Amino acid sequence: MKLLSPAGLARFGLALLAALGLPTQGREAPRSTPPATGRSNPPPAPAPTPVPPAPPAAPEQVRIVAGAVSTMSSGSAAIATTPIAATQGSLVIIGGGLRGDNADVWQRIVKLAGGRGAHIAVFPSAAGNPERSAQTIIGYLRKWGADAFLVPVAIRLDGSDYRKAAEDAALADKIRKSDGVYFVGGDQGRITKALVREDGTHTAALDAVWDLYRRGGVIAGSSAGAAIMSSTMFSNPKAILAMLQTGIADGKELAPGLGFIGDDIFVDQHLLVRGRFARMIPAMMAKGYQIGLGIDEDSAMVVTAKREVEIIGYKGAMLIDLTRAETDKENPNFNVSNVSISYLDRGDKFNIATRMFIPSTDKAGGRLDPLHPSSRGAVFSNDVLGNSAVVDLMERLIDSDQQEAVGIASGNPRIDKTDMGFEFRFTKTPESVGYVSAVADAYSILNIRLDIRPIELYRPLYKYR
Repeated sequence: MKLLSPAGLARFGLALLAALGLPTQGREAPRSTPPATGRSNPPPAPAPTPVPPAPPAAPEQVRIVAGAVSTMSSGSAAIATTPIAATQGSLVIIGGGLRGDNADVWQRIVKLAGGRGAHIAVFPSAAGNPERSAQTIIGYLRKWGADAFLVPVAIRLDGSDYRKAAEDAALADKIRKSDGVYFVGGDQGRITKALVREDGTHTAALDAVWDLYRRGGVIAGSSAGAAIMSSTMFSNPKAILAMLQTGIADGKELAPGLGFIGDDIFVDQHLLVRGRFARMIPAMMAKGYQIGLGIDEDSAMVVTAKREVEIIGYKGAMLIDLTRAETDKENPNFNVSNVSISYLDRGDKFNIATRMFIPSTDKAGGRLDPLHPSSRGAVFSNDVLGNSAVVDLMERLIDSDQQEAVGIASGNPRIDKTDMGFEFRFTKTPESVGYVSAVADAYSILNIRLDIRPIELYRPLYKYR
């Protein structure tokens, strides 16, 4: 914005006073006496009244929910929030495979814990080699400025009785007075076994973690440390296709988590590289969840006390909404229709309470025009459970002239009998919205309809010519 000169400011003041109907005597800027000439001088042209700059436009927000989608220029949707336990803290839910040079994630953990010198308690409870895993994480946290220390509550930690350590009052007090907690990866069942008593009550160490969280501390966890964030987690699950074929048994494939994110959100990890979006849906259906968030490797979801989610790191997250999902109970095999699935890319934000989405800054103004797609022709995948296949399929669909895309999940193509697979049908609806980055080949995709149904596959799938 160009700054006004003193004289310009005076003229602006005059115009403002006149507009308000106030006297302007004695407030004019001084003028020099015009030189004498043989003819009269024309009056000076009035100076243009400066126009105050318009305030910057608020970022576009889109509602993500299985219902009518609305676009808002500011504010938030007036819908009821989901009650959760009162807490002032934040979560950093990491999808696993976090690299030591991922500054986005490591710096955010330290920042949320209070910055340089923050005390962060590292729980290696899930690890197969707890001491080595803990020292690796402690080294990274110290590199990024934190004062991290080991919490010796781990089933496989040599020389330590994890039950006794989990009830140690001095250790619990040290955890409670810390600024953050980090749960390393491994087997999430080891975390709950170490921190939850056999009768289901909390150990002293787990109570201390909750106290830290409620007063404003940060809880971070990678892989297994992400799985415990919801009140239900996977425990010794089958392969994804086998899970779809034979079902999920609560108490076997599913077990209680620690529930830091609340009882209404299901969390999963390693999501895109392992095609785990497909196992989230039957798990959510089995336990009655409507909303699920799955985060990919080397990436994280930051969840604030206001339930605002931001995606940071390398990749992104899947948001699954079962609000309007239906199943054909006459079909004995797994099936579901009218699932709403969205992909949130790095830098995107989503509010769990209001269901509002804000695209990353590099996607501002990048909303796709469905009348001008960039690609044409059929969109399909022969292995929708493959590494990042679901996101690739959704990206191609949202910027295509096609209304639907099909992905197939199947088993061994060389067996000599018919086999059951699954068709994943993705459909654009009037609620579907896409954004593309101005600086990278990256998309955000909202509200795609997904229907899953069993199919019969004839084997062998192929033969040599």
